[in-house]
Formats: sequence, structure tokens, C-alpha cells
Amino acid sequence: MPDKGDSRPWIASEAGVEAKRHAPATARNRDAIANILTRVLPENGAILEIASGSGEHIVHFAHRFPELQWQPSDPDPDCRASIMAWAADADLANIAPPLDLDASAADWPIGRADAILCINMIHISPWAATEGLLAGAGRLLAPGSPLYLYGPFRIAGRETAPSNMAFDQSLRSRNPEWGLRDLEEIEREARSHGFALNEVIDMPANNVSVILRKAR
Repeated sequence: MPDKGDSRPWIASEAGVEAKRHAPATARNRDAIANILTRVLPENGAILEIASGSGEHIVHFAHRFPELQWQPSDPDPDCRASIMAWAADADLANIAPPLDLDASAADWPIGRADAILCINMIHISPWAATEGLLAGAGRLLAPGSPLYLYGPFRIAGRETAPSNMAFDQSLRSRNPEWGLRDLEEIEREARSHGFALNEVIDMPANNVSVILRKAR
């Protein structure tokens, strides 16, 4: 996914494999995210990632959490090719082939998951994708299971960092349906699908981790 202040979503992989994409932000945030996931994810089960992008995050997490089964997904065929290339290079048995999954679709090609992750998608997609993400997670997850979100958000009572304001303007100039979302609006939509907000954790570079849990 694109990094703040960088108009290029991807750069060529130094690995030299044509299918691979490289998201510069991944190397900077993957360990911080994994540290949060250590206390969020179940001890075993299937973890679905929505909008896996280049595939670098899920490969890193599969290394960190070998006892979990990882299911990447992305609606973009070039991203799915990149995911497969990174996964093949990692040679890990706990990464499944990526699904062609559009978060905004009414039906997803998967029947269950024990946790769902969505990293840096909400601000670079239409609001319908967030609505679909929350609806789909509500269908798949059992009570108590987590939905983990990561990215920049607007939060009531907090001043939005200048870098996030500039990023929001840049996103909206590229696509008027993109932009930073109000966390309170996400929480309201999540409640309608049976979720409760469990925790909001400040992360580097003015991002946050948002942990929602299925309440019913």
C-alpha cells in the first residue's frame, strides 16, 4: 500500500522477480504490527488478511506465527501474483494461495476465519469497501474473534497530525472516494455487524491499531 508522502504505491523488488511488488512502508511497520498481533491473535486457527497487497506483510507474519494458517486475499490479479511470488520465495507451508476477494462484495470466497486483518486499505478505497469489510467480517467471525485494522484515522478529540492532513488531501486529489475515515463512523458501522471496539493503540508515523471483537 502507498506510504504517506509517496505517490508511488510500489517500487521494483530488489529480489529481481518480475511478479514481486515491494511496498516501502511494509519494512517499517511490520514488526510494530506483529508485536500487537502477539496479544490479539488466537493461539491457532486460520487468519484471513483482506487486501494483502504485495504479500510482504503476510509472509512476515507467517514467519512470526508459524502455528497459524495464513490466508491472503486481494482483488487485484497483479497483487495476487506478487503474493504468490513472495510466498514461494519464503517457502512456508502455512500460507495458502491468495483469494480473489473484493471486500465490498456481498459474498466472499471463504466460509470462516478465526481472525481477520486489514492493513492500510480503508483510506485508499471507497467507503463501500469498509462497509463490505465489516459486513463480511461479521459473517465469518465467531463471538470473541478479532478484526484488526491498521492505518491513519481521524479520531474525535484528537488533533489530526499535519502529515495525516496532507496525506488526506493527497488521497482525495487522486480519488475523491479515498481519504482518512473517522474512527467513530467505523465504530458505528462495526456495531451494526455485531462488533465492539476493544482497543485503539497508537503506532509509529501517526498510525493506529484498531482492535474490534465480535460481540454477538
